Amino acid sequence: MSHKSLIADDMEVQGAFSPEMRVLMNHIYEYKKGVRNMIIFTCRKRYERFATERLKKQNIEYVVMPAGKENINIYFGRRECIGAVRMFVNRPLHELSPEEDFILGTLLGYDLCAQCERYCTRKCKCGQGVA
Repeated sequence: MSHKSLIADDMEVQGAFSPEMRVLMNHIYEYKKGVRNMIIFTCRKRYERFATERLKKQNIEYVVMPAGKENINIYFGRRECIGAVRMFVNRPLHELSPEEDFILGTLLGYDLCAQCERYCTRKCKCGQGVA
């Protein structure tokens, strides 16, 4: 085995024990137990390979999207949910319409009443007041 591949393997092992990867492992556990149908996981780009390989090994559907210069968002979960995300999350999250933001929050299992309040607030800020 070359020195370069040993370094890559060591980085992957270290990545497995980073705080970010522990969060990922917890999210996977919650998904597998049925606590959530879909999860958004934000991490540094350098962990993408480790995270996506882990999801592949678990046969979990996912999609990766950029989140700034150094981070990525990995959406994973039920095939139906990830299919919906692929259809409308095609730009940075802060650029989503109030409706898209509401759908995404609901898919992620956020509190429905809080999502309704957020939607109304965002809709009013867009100059489209709520009756």
